[in-house]
Amino acid sequence: MTIVSFIISLVCFTIFAPLLGGLLAGVDRKITARLQSRVGPPLLQPFYDVLKLWNKQKWTVNSYQGFYILMSLVFAIISGVIFFAGGNFLLVVFVLTLSSLFFVIAAYSTRSPYAEIGAEREIAQVMSYEPMVIMLCVAFYLGMDVLNGVSNPGVFDTSAVFALDRPLITCLPLIFVGFLFILTIKFRKSPFDLSYSHHAHQELVKGISTEMSGRTLALVEVTHWYENILFLGWTGIFFVWGNWLAIPIAIVALLVVYFLEIFIDNNFARVKWGAMLRWSWIVTLVCVTVNLVSLNWHWLG
Repeated sequence: MTIVSFIISLVCFTIFAPLLGGLLAGVDRKITARLQSRVGPPLLQPFYDVLKLWNKQKWTVNSYQGFYILMSLVFAIISGVIFFAGGNFLLVVFVLTLSSLFFVIAAYSTRSPYAEIGAEREIAQVMSYEPMVIMLCVAFYLGMDVLNGVSNPGVFDTSAVFALDRPLITCLPLIFVGFLFILTIKFRKSPFDLSYSHHAHQELVKGISTEMSGRTLALVEVTHWYENILFLGWTGIFFVWGNWLAIPIAIVALLVVYFLEIFIDNNFARVKWGAMLRWSWIVTLVCVTVNLVSLNWHWLG
C-alpha cells in the first residue's frame, strides 16, 4: 500500500461507498417486497430516510453518544480505505472490530435497559463471527503462500491477489463457505439479526439503537452502508486474480452472494443468540480445520 493508493482509496471509498451502499439497501427493499408480493418503496428510499433523520431535531440521552457513533463511522471508513488500498488484511479486521466496539459503547452509554440488551446481543454477534474472520485472515495468508509458491511466500496485503495465477477460492472453498455463513451476521440479516433488527415485526423497540435518533441514527445507517461495501470487498478477494476476466466474474459472484443473503433473510426465522453462537463456531471449526488441513497437505505434497 503506497501513499498514492491510500489517498485514491480514501477519496473513492469515502464518496462512492455510501452511494453504492444506499443503492444496495434500496435494491434489498425492492427484492424483499417482491418476495413478499408487495410493490415496495422507491429505490432511493434509504437516502430519503437518512436525509429525513439528518434534518430532525438533535436529541440524545447522553452527550457522548454522538461522539461514539461518529468514531464508529470513522473507523469503518478507515478499515475500508486500508482494504481497497491493498493494505494489510489483519489491520483491516482489527480496525473494523474497533468500529463495532464504539457502536456497543454508544448503546451502553444511554443506560437504557433495551439498548443494553441490544448491546449484549451485539457482543454475542461479534463473538460469533470474529473467530471465522480471524481464521479468514490466516487462510488468506496460507492460500497466498500456496498459490505464490515457495519462492514468494504468503502475505496479508490484499493487493497481492491481483498477481495470482488463479483465484483464492480454488484452494479455499470451505473457508468461503464458512465466511458466507457469518456474512449473514455481518450483513445483519435473519436468522442472525439479533441486535439491530431491520424488520419492524421482530422487535417492539429497536434493539441497540433504541435510544438513537436524528443525526445519530442517520450516521448508524451510513456506517452500515460502508460496512456492506467492505464485506462485499472481502467476498470479492476470493474471485480476483491476475486476469482481466476476474473483475466481471467477481461482480457476478458478488451479486449472487448478495441476492442469496436477501433470500435467506426472507425465508428463515430469527434464532436465539445461543444457537447463533453455537452454529457459527461449529461451522468455523469444521470449515477451517478441513480446508487448512487439505491446504497444508497439498503444500507438503
